[in-house]
Amino acid sequence: MRLVLLGPPGAGKGTQSARLMEKYHVPQLSTGDMLRAAADAATEAGLTAKAIMEKGGLVPDETVVCIVADRIAAPDAKTGFILDGFPRTVRQAEELDKMLAARSAGLDVVIELRVDDAALLARVAKRAKDTSAHGGVVRSDDNPEAVKVRLAAYHAQTAPVANFYAQRGLLKTVDGMAAVDAVTKEIEQLLDG
Repeated sequence: MRLVLLGPPGAGKGTQSARLMEKYHVPQLSTGDMLRAAADAATEAGLTAKAIMEKGGLVPDETVVCIVADRIAAPDAKTGFILDGFPRTVRQAEELDKMLAARSAGLDVVIELRVDDAALLARVAKRAKDTSAHGGVVRSDDNPEAVKVRLAAYHAQTAPVANFYAQRGLLKTVDGMAAVDAVTKEIEQLLDG
C-alpha cells in the first residue's frame, strides 16, 4: 500500500498514520523525520537541508524530493508506505509521480482529512490546554496565531495538491472532524473496500 495523507495542520494525520502503520505494517514517512535523519546521516541532500534548516529557511523542493526518493528506496518501504507531510506542493506531487513511475509503481490512494478551519483552531487550542494541564510540553506552533499562519500556507500551497490527485482519480476524502476512532474506521473502509 502506497498512501498519501493530506490535511491541514492539526487534522489528525499523525494520529491516523500511527494507527495505519500498526494495522498495515508499512512505515509512516514523515518529511520532518526524513530531513532530520538525512542530516544526521550526513548525506549530500541531508547536509544541504541541515544548513538551510539551521538558518530557519524552507528546504527547496528538489532537496526534499531527493530525500524522499532515498527514503522510499529503503528496504522497509519496498512493500508500501504512508506519506505524511509530502507532497506539500503540486510540483512535489509531480516529482513523486515521476519517482514512483521510475520504480514501475504508483500511489494506491490519497486520503484528505477535511476539517473546518474554525473547528480546527478550537481543536488545537484544546490540545494545547490538555497538554499543559497534564504537565506536558505544549508545541510552540500550537497557538492560534501560529496555526492561522500554517493554515494560510496550507490553503495556498498544499490544498491544490488535493485537486491534482482528484484529477487523477486517486483522491478520497474523510471527515477529519469526526471522532478519532470514526476517522480510522472510515479510512480503513476506503483502504479495504
